[in-house]
Amino acid sequence: MPMVVGVVAGAAVVAVLALIGVFKMMWRVAEPNEALIISGSKHRNEGLEEGMGFRIVTGRGTLVMPGVQAVRKLSLDLKETELSVDCVTFQGIPLKVRGVVIFKVGDDFVSIANAGRRFLDQQKLVSERVHNVFAGHLRSIVGGLTVEDMIRDRDKLTGQTRAACGTEMEKLGLIVDSLQIHEIEDPTGYIKNLAMPHAAAVQRDARIAQAEANRLATEAEQQSFARMAEATRDSEILQAGYQAERDKAGAQARQAGPLADAAARQEVVVQETRVAELEAYRREQQLQADVRKPADATAYEQRTLAEGERDARISAAQAKAKETE
Repeated sequence: MPMVVGVVAGAAVVAVLALIGVFKMMWRVAEPNEALIISGSKHRNEGLEEGMGFRIVTGRGTLVMPGVQAVRKLSLDLKETELSVDCVTFQGIPLKVRGVVIFKVGDDFVSIANAGRRFLDQQKLVSERVHNVFAGHLRSIVGGLTVEDMIRDRDKLTGQTRAACGTEMEKLGLIVDSLQIHEIEDPTGYIKNLAMPHAAAVQRDARIAQAEANRLATEAEQQSFARMAEATRDSEILQAGYQAERDKAGAQARQAGPLADAAARQEVVVQETRVAELEAYRREQQLQADVRKPADATAYEQRTLAEGERDARISAAQAKAKETE
């Protein structure tokens, strides 16, 4: 009995493991950047017609019957293709247009179904097919434009090309994320020649601007030199004034001693002169007191006596004359 229980338990474990293995074989999960396309039975998908023969699964898991249904993956990643297209403009000028197209399979079931029908087994060729689509439309659009139109409004070229390719890309289940025109090559030199007048004008303006800048710089330098010369002159004048003041002060300092001696000698002479004058005045006064006054007194006395004597003779003569009469 225990042996039977063990066998039953072992069989149950084997059965469970087998079921798990079968479930893992039947369960498929779609990654965020891919779509599972399951074929082998009729299925209904939202937005698609009934009975198209395959089912689309995105972002979730699903059960697949091994041997009955086939599962394949369609990448939803961004892809890019380089454009290098030889074109001819409306003027007949040959150009080579270089750019890049960034695209991907649309996220809706209609786009996934269209892309799956066309590229499921040829996903490596998607970029080549997209390049061919854009190359054809780009040649057609460039053929209706002039070189000047393409240079002035490159966005117009990009927009027209993208719009022209939109319907065809939609049929392929693809959407364009970005279209950029990087470069327009001109093997004939038409664009270069077209730009020469502008380049010459730019060079002319640049030379004029440089000449004007040089003139202004020269004037500024001359003004600076003039201010420097003026400052130097003022400095030299001030220095000369200071030097003159220093020389004057030095001369005064050097002459202070001799001037003081001369002043002292002058004072001595003045004092001596005053003493001599006083002495002379004293002698004069003494002379007047000792000589002149006595002489004046004697002279006065004699003159008085003479006058008295004269008057006496006159009186006598007058008296005698009267007497004679």
